[in-house]
Amino acid sequence: MARAAGVSPITASRVLRKPDMVSPALRDRINRAIAEIGYVPNTAAQALASSHSNVIGVIIPSVTNSVFIDVLRGIYDAIEATPFQAQFGNTNYSAIKEEDLLRLFLGQRPAALLVTCFEQSREARRLLQAADCPVVQIMDMPDDPVDMVVGFDHRGAAATVTRHLIARSYRRIGFIAAQMDTRTRKRLDGYSEAMQQAGLFDERLIVTTHKTSAVTLGGQLLSELLSRGLEADAAQANNDDIALGALFECQRRRMRVPEDFGIAGFNDFEVIGLAVPAVTSVRTYRYEMGRRAVEMLAAAIAGDRSGETVVDMGFELIERDSTKRVN
Repeated sequence: MARAAGVSPITASRVLRKPDMVSPALRDRINRAIAEIGYVPNTAAQALASSHSNVIGVIIPSVTNSVFIDVLRGIYDAIEATPFQAQFGNTNYSAIKEEDLLRLFLGQRPAALLVTCFEQSREARRLLQAADCPVVQIMDMPDDPVDMVVGFDHRGAAATVTRHLIARSYRRIGFIAAQMDTRTRKRLDGYSEAMQQAGLFDERLIVTTHKTSAVTLGGQLLSELLSRGLEADAAQANNDDIALGALFECQRRRMRVPEDFGIAGFNDFEVIGLAVPAVTSVRTYRYEMGRRAVEMLAAAIAGDRSGETVVDMGFELIERDSTKRVN
């Protein structure tokens, strides 16, 4: 490639690795030569030469869950401003699959790793701690982070929702949830804590399943709650899909929302605000988490760790008509 452009190998390398160091005219000349000969950089050789590749390994538990789609958008947008590329792996909520992906990525000498705060096994945690690169965990606030963290307090957010429902005079508040991963269990803990503090806790009001979350499933979970004869007057869902399904089930039963029954979701997807009535939810900053994680990794790769290593993005309760009960 250098010969085709009539430049030295060092100059050609600079265009590929640090284009800002080369004049625009020379950069265009070399890029034309690259296009003409169809040159493709050998990333494996680059990794051997520099001890690390230009790849940031990204491991998420789902590619169909809208929560992670928003995170990926943030990652993509942030990484475009860097010399790095993202390589993605999907664990499908499997700890064994996560271990396999970590071994695969680490074998490729990544520049950094970005992983969700899933239930890392002992082996996965060992691999992360031994990684010779920066690591950021996202979506949660673990007590013992491996390296860097960008997330928010799931337990605190769920407790905030429960207290909001109590303040709106709901008393028999159910908790309906699917996909009982770590984050959902923390939300259940937050709900339970708030209900216990108010003297309203009843374990029979909790209806959960390990099935994959879906709107249809939300209706089924609410039906199960109502069939228990507990006079439930509200449902706190672990996500917006479940909340939307609960709303549809209330409407099918001719139950008035919020007068007869209150509903609250989690994540604040756009559709939840367009429902009739619009559904109260917890706004989480998923796109911003993905973007911030990449920015932290890029700085750490450059040797700059002067910024925060544990970042709480927070959350916001968005009250809408589904819980605006007149006291």
